[in-house]
Amino acid sequence: MILEMKVPSPGESITEVEIAEWLVQDGDYVEKDQAIAEVDSDKATLELPAEVSGTITLKAEEGDAVAVGAVVCLIDTSAEKPEGGEAPAATETKEEAPKAEAPKPAASESKTYATGTASPAAKKVLAEKGMDASAVSGTGKDGRVTKEDAVKAVPSMGTPTGGNRGTTHSKMSMLRRKVAERLVEAKNTTAMLTTFNEVNMTPIFELRKQYKEEFKAKHGVSLGFMSFFSLAVVRALKMYPAVNSMIDGKQMLTYDFVDISIAVSGPKGLMVPVIRNAENLSFRGVESEVKRLALRARDGQITVDEMTGGTFTITNGGVFGSMLSTPIINPPQSGILGMHNIIERPIAVDGKVEIHPMMYVALSYDHRIIDGKESVGFLVAVKEALENPQELLMDNNVTKALEL
Repeated sequence: MILEMKVPSPGESITEVEIAEWLVQDGDYVEKDQAIAEVDSDKATLELPAEVSGTITLKAEEGDAVAVGAVVCLIDTSAEKPEGGEAPAATETKEEAPKAEAPKPAASESKTYATGTASPAAKKVLAEKGMDASAVSGTGKDGRVTKEDAVKAVPSMGTPTGGNRGTTHSKMSMLRRKVAERLVEAKNTTAMLTTFNEVNMTPIFELRKQYKEEFKAKHGVSLGFMSFFSLAVVRALKMYPAVNSMIDGKQMLTYDFVDISIAVSGPKGLMVPVIRNAENLSFRGVESEVKRLALRARDGQITVDEMTGGTFTITNGGVFGSMLSTPIINPPQSGILGMHNIIERPIAVDGKVEIHPMMYVALSYDHRIIDGKESVGFLVAVKEALENPQELLMDNNVTKALEL
């Protein structure tokens, strides 16, 4: 029996996918549920499992765009599973070719003490050019470098031509093309503006230093920065709901829940999995979700549903060393918070100069529905919560907040 394998629908509104990579070869025997291909949609990269066991015949090539429901391969279920491995390839006995005798070195040319040396006048000229006499061919008696040789000599500093000028063409994945379209769309259709602030991370550093080992032992996840930032964002969005809104035609749609999109770098490019109802999560809940979604994105197992929606985005360029940036809004959302690297810097504290771990933060927002008062107030609220987490995020009860 020959089974036709068709492209399943990866999600609503997706009508076409691209064969990113075949994980098997034409004629291979495959087991049921074995991953046989990776397919790209405009939202995610998914694995295509074999529906039955049998011998496979490929009907599409890597890079082909195929419609949802189209046949991409055939599986012959009547084929028997081969026993053992492949037979070893026959080895050919080859006679070794006789080794060629190494060429005898040519007789050395006759040299004298003057060969390669420079006259006093030539030395002066070469010194001015920063050159050594050994880099110049002498035309004087016995190979001596003359003044004329030194004047004509050109310092070796490379040339603008003759180097490697090759180029490499590689096709962008469907996911990366879609991300590119959305970034351009955001720049062209929103009145995007960015406001900046800085955060003294000392209080968070001290809390993590004191409780991170106990937290990890109790919950199996690390106490990272993302839980502090996510809960600070939840608090700020409640104070400034306009930042948790979007434009819907001629109306402003404001959410009474917080779904935080977390921008992560995956093997196929930028992915934005969503932490649902972050307003209901504790520090442990946020860290567990971040770890789960990051692992699924890294392993290429993230689904379209897990990346759909989101009311606000957090992106962390600091993991790559970024000091400051203007993040681009993730449409149709109206705001995105950018985290950056943490650098020890001198700051004024109570009239004295102290060194503290500091982070620049950035909020890019759609100025069509978010005014300067809301945007600046939101970012200040985030800063306040991060600089005083024990009071504003933990209600002055650290062990209860961390569920220790």
